[in-house]
Amino acid sequence: MIRIVLPQHLRTLARVNGEVVLKVEGPVTQRSVLDVLEATYPTLRGTIRDHVTQQRRAFIRFFACEQDLSLESPDARLPDAVAIGEEPFLVVGAMAGG
Repeated sequence: MIRIVLPQHLRTLARVNGEVVLKVEGPVTQRSVLDVLEATYPTLRGTIRDHVTQQRRAFIRFFACEQDLSLESPDARLPDAVAIGEEPFLVVGAMAGG
């Protein structure tokens, strides 16, 4: 089971409290995790990734095991600690402005 932590605005949109726990079949990658997340919570489609290109939205970042994974390939495997549920996959809304 994969643990996912969403920012408050996405938790509100998905109508969940706290962490989301999902079962991901096959290799655990950003793409596979986000595919299952969007299939389970359709209201999140287009909020984390673009509908057409599937590219990460500019003000969304991904972290796991104290590493910024935002610029990694969507098909790169996530750390083993995430794949076995020891550590969460974090979706973070980046801050901007001054």
